[in-house]
Amino acid sequence: MDPSSSQSTGDRNVRVQIGGNKLNTNFGSQGIKLNNTWGSGGNDTIFEPREDAITPSAGDTSSPSVNAPEKKLTLFALRIALLEKTATGLGALGFIWATVILLGGYAIFQTRTDFWFVTVILLIEGARIFSRSHELEWQHQSTWTIADAGFHSFQALKSSSNWIYRAIRRITGPISEIQSGEPKEKTRDAKPSNQLTRTYDRQHEDKINRSKRTWRSSEVPLLPYVGWFFLSKNISKLFYWLQLLSAIACITLSVTRLVQLTNGDAIERVPETMNLRSALNIFYGLATAEAFLSLVGKLYWEWTITHRKLLEEVEQECHIGMISIRRFFYDAYAKCVDKSIFDGLKLDLVSFATELLASESRDEQLIGAGILQKFSTNTEFSNDTLQKIGTSTLVIERLVEMLNWKNAPEAEIRRAAAEILSILAGKKQNSLRVAGISGAMESISSLLYTQRSSDELFDQLGEKQIVLDREDYEFSTFSQLGLAILKKLARDHDNCEKIGNTRGLLLKIVDFTHTGEALLRNSHETDNRILAVKRSLKVLKLLARTSGSVGKHLRQEIVEIVFTVSNIREILRYGENYPQFQQLGIEILTSLAFDIEARESIGSTGGIIKQLFRIFFQEPNSEAQNHVRFAAGEAIAMLALESERNCSRILNLKVLTELMRALEDHSLCVNSARILRHLCKFAGKDCTEQLKGVSAAAPTVLKAIMTEKNKPQEVMLGLATQVFNFMTPQEASIMFNQTRIGKAILAGKLIEILKIYQYPSTKVPRMRRFAIELAILMMENNKATVQTFRDLGMEEVLEILRETTSEIECFNIFSGIIGLSRHNKSIHSLVDNALQLLADG
Repeated sequence: MDPSSSQSTGDRNVRVQIGGNKLNTNFGSQGIKLNNTWGSGGNDTIFEPREDAITPSAGDTSSPSVNAPEKKLTLFALRIALLEKTATGLGALGFIWATVILLGGYAIFQTRTDFWFVTVILLIEGARIFSRSHELEWQHQSTWTIADAGFHSFQALKSSSNWIYRAIRRITGPISEIQSGEPKEKTRDAKPSNQLTRTYDRQHEDKINRSKRTWRSSEVPLLPYVGWFFLSKNISKLFYWLQLLSAIACITLSVTRLVQLTNGDAIERVPETMNLRSALNIFYGLATAEAFLSLVGKLYWEWTITHRKLLEEVEQECHIGMISIRRFFYDAYAKCVDKSIFDGLKLDLVSFATELLASESRDEQLIGAGILQKFSTNTEFSNDTLQKIGTSTLVIERLVEMLNWKNAPEAEIRRAAAEILSILAGKKQNSLRVAGISGAMESISSLLYTQRSSDELFDQLGEKQIVLDREDYEFSTFSQLGLAILKKLARDHDNCEKIGNTRGLLLKIVDFTHTGEALLRNSHETDNRILAVKRSLKVLKLLARTSGSVGKHLRQEIVEIVFTVSNIREILRYGENYPQFQQLGIEILTSLAFDIEARESIGSTGGIIKQLFRIFFQEPNSEAQNHVRFAAGEAIAMLALESERNCSRILNLKVLTELMRALEDHSLCVNSARILRHLCKFAGKDCTEQLKGVSAAAPTVLKAIMTEKNKPQEVMLGLATQVFNFMTPQEASIMFNQTRIGKAILAGKLIEILKIYQYPSTKVPRMRRFAIELAILMMENNKATVQTFRDLGMEEVLEILRETTSEIECFNIFSGIIGLSRHNKSIHSLVDNALQLLADG
């Protein structure tokens, strides 16, 4: 986004430059130009306008698409389906040929041998077709439950000593063991290695199964007292072997009879049987071809799955677990077999996962969520995955709905959904879609577990539900994900409003900022509690810095929470080991202080101003602490702005001397000058005696005006307009003599500054105002100075400035690009006052 703005009036040229982006609109020879001269250190502060922009996420950068690994599976499914459909077509043709031609037309003329050969082959072929049509259904059924999913390929079914031994043990095992589930050895083998598709501990799973009112389809004993052999999840194995044996038997019988007929097996030569031998040859040929294609399909399956290890190859590229790969392959194969062979090519893992999300099966939901989570974090597939998820409102609604699932058995699905949404919200367009879902903020709020909310949840659950213990339920993980989602959503202005309007959400966010001495001094940066504090502070910062009426409402809501300021005070007091926390807390206070009521509330909280000064004056031992010092100084200046009570509180801390000394420190001079200026201007008459000593800083201020540039020069000009008010004409003359900077030299410097800044600057928006105010003060205190300014061409400079005045120069602070705390006098009226003084003089 290129931020720019423009105004047009008359024949003027408006050139606005904010944040490095420029917009030019020509209106003739005259012009107003906002240049972008950087101040000291180039820091964006509340004392200058700042463009509110969302930081682009890594996912916004387009990257070349990669060849999807699942295309290998869909192509394999198409080829297998082609062989299977061809074989089935030949089988159907042979069946029709046998029933219509042989058994219909030549039934009474066939030999007994051919009759029974044809009949047996038809029965075998019928059994094969029946088993083929139902094998896929049972294969699907066997993968519906993650804990019992198994890939029944030829590799898993081949006869081996171990397989036979396990089968015999299952068949001969007690019925109670069979009905209760597989042995522990099988359970361990069936567990996938992928974290998102792992199963729950067996003891919890058994309890959950017993609590269900329906059977698990893969464990239904179809016949009583038969045991493992007729357990529904093993039926697909029987169908597999039935197909294989049927194809072998069909080939054997067909080839045997073809050889017999070729070698002269007698058929009675009568007119009615003239074409019988040809009809039999065609039938046996069709049966042989059909069975041969079926065996080729099985061999191709076995070679691809067992020898080439296609599924393992795709899993290594996707890293989503073998169960997910197997289930996807079965679905693609089913589409190719049941519908057009090309339908399976249209299926991809992302679409497959979104379909599973809509399922009523917990295991299918977990597979779908696991695939989307894995692909969302994979650099190769993330862009395409997030695009497909982000453009589907139904998928986003389903993910948001899953955030409300608080039962322990659904915790894994809930966590996966939260991780997907946290990644999805990284893009602005997607974040708007997520926040636009009805009830989305309430669902995200349900992820946040403070100590109080987690205790309440377990009290509600009690013995009525089977839940995992506190560690397994992973309250901290859900809270981290919830805060991560909120942090990304809060980058958008509209989302901030929704966050603020969600009942109880702000209170939860503030609760996470609670620390204390023990936590801050004895915890490591990787501790979950510390990470939660960091993220909650970032969310609060984004909310507090929201501009406009929404920001004002949010700041009022945050300040009204009685724990907000006190929690930040604890961070300031004990957070030496976490300078980033201190900086975030200070920036939150600074933003909250935009409103005068909030300034009073913050200033009246015991110890806040004192802690800010302690940080401001302490010697930094790292660059991070240096940033904290700058933020602390800015916060103090903000609290002193237009607040007589806070100014009085600051003066009562006896820090005036240290503030004047800090004017000579390059890292502290900017904010020290701001604080002193606000004290001088807003402290009130009762503090006049305490502020008389500020005149001692006049020489330092005067030298800085002559030597500094940009931001330091601006704040020193502003301080000078206040300091000179506390000096008598005699004291001012002495000061000018001591510094060897005469009034004429200072006047020349002011003219030079006004010539340099012919147009308003976003980085030093008050430079021209302070220069004109100081010039007015000098002319009012000493009439002789008026002639000095005349001789230096002050009138011509002011006439030019009158044509370039802007609203940007009329405010003390800014909330983004919105001005706050307007000056009593506009810049235009100051120019008119200065011109009037020059004319009267």
